[in-house]
Amino acid sequence: MADNPYSPHTDADRAAMLDRIGVRSVDDLLTAIPKDARVKQLGVGPGMSEQEVQAHLEKLAAMNKTAGSGPFFIGGAIQRRYIPAAVPVLALRGEFLTAYTPYQPEVSQGTLQAVFEYQSLMAELLAMDVVNSSMYDGSSATAEAALMAVRLSSGRKKVVLATEVDFTYRRTVRTYARGAELDIVEVPTADLAGNADGAACLVVQHPDAFGSLVDVRPIADAAHAAGALLVQVTEPHACALLEPPGALGADIAVGEGQPLGIPMSYGGPHLGIFACREALVRQMPGRIAGQTVDANGTRGFVNTLQTREQHIRREKATSNICTNEALSAIHAAIYLSLLGPEGVRAAARAGVARAHSLAKRLAAIPGCRIANDGTFFDRFTLATEMGGWDLRLALLERGIQVEASASHYVDGKRRGRDDVMIQCTELTTEADADALVDAVAEITGSRQTVAAR
Repeated sequence: MADNPYSPHTDADRAAMLDRIGVRSVDDLLTAIPKDARVKQLGVGPGMSEQEVQAHLEKLAAMNKTAGSGPFFIGGAIQRRYIPAAVPVLALRGEFLTAYTPYQPEVSQGTLQAVFEYQSLMAELLAMDVVNSSMYDGSSATAEAALMAVRLSSGRKKVVLATEVDFTYRRTVRTYARGAELDIVEVPTADLAGNADGAACLVVQHPDAFGSLVDVRPIADAAHAAGALLVQVTEPHACALLEPPGALGADIAVGEGQPLGIPMSYGGPHLGIFACREALVRQMPGRIAGQTVDANGTRGFVNTLQTREQHIRREKATSNICTNEALSAIHAAIYLSLLGPEGVRAAARAGVARAHSLAKRLAAIPGCRIANDGTFFDRFTLATEMGGWDLRLALLERGIQVEASASHYVDGKRRGRDDVMIQCTELTTEADADALVDAVAEITGSRQTVAAR
């Protein structure tokens, strides 16, 4: 091992440690790593000054293409939406930012009240009885919902997932299912009801991963008739315009809360939405803040339910998620409070209107069609003769970012759907739409004039 000026260990120290554990060299500790994956030299140059390091990092950062640097149509669970300036100013105050998990209510009233307000606002948005604030993201919330349904099913281990559920959610469910030895069955949404027998739950997404609207009620009815629960994956802005999960018969509602005032942040932290009917609350994972009064009748806030492993439940814990997404939940609470019901509806309507207008223009280009089955919300799939992956790369060369939907079929059996997904929000501009339409027309070789703007 080469001398390292930042390590206090001498060659004699290292030799003594290796001798103590019975290993001849440090390389022998790396035998689990394939030889072709080991890099002998990292190519790192000599030490640089702070100024040089900053300039170097800025140069590397400039190579990235940010969401705001050009037309951006990537969406789904994580969306680029407008965040009012007051959201980070309030949510990142030291009182919230540095607050630890509120085990002691007497010193955590501010955080507990903010979490209680989040739960109340989300319960109203989802039309559900109870909401927690402790899931990492939408995928972990979906997996926890499947485990919760199994606990409530008196021995059933079958979980039926729609293939139109976001692929990252399905992969996470399958990962969680290994330890619990669950039987994961994936079928198209249209076949969910027919596979309800013997299931602990059916998992449907509405709007689905491709943006299409789903008739949830018959699926909920089939689940309940078979003694199963209905888990609905949803999106918060969709709930502002469409009938919410509670009105559609969902027993558990889950989703991603990032669009509610939380930056995309290259992967997180985000917020897993998790709600259920009151009758199921004892098997709900995570933490629930509640409102009460003290001995003097003064209003206060406490952790009403916290069925977690920190409280010595170990294998009896409903969840092994060992953190709390309170700060992200506070972002969402402030966002919902600032916009109010009409503001959230307005943001949702803007995305829907822009998506449908853009879809009409793209469908008018020869060789292009909208591939959704039926009505869509603010996201749709565009099919072309050249295929989604090639179209995505060609658009990226022009500074336009879209997502290839073929990645949503990861089991190797359903790779035939090869198109791109287009997400619109209130931040999608007419200039963005013009750029996409012109680029698709050029890339696909169309010589006809695209639809009038």
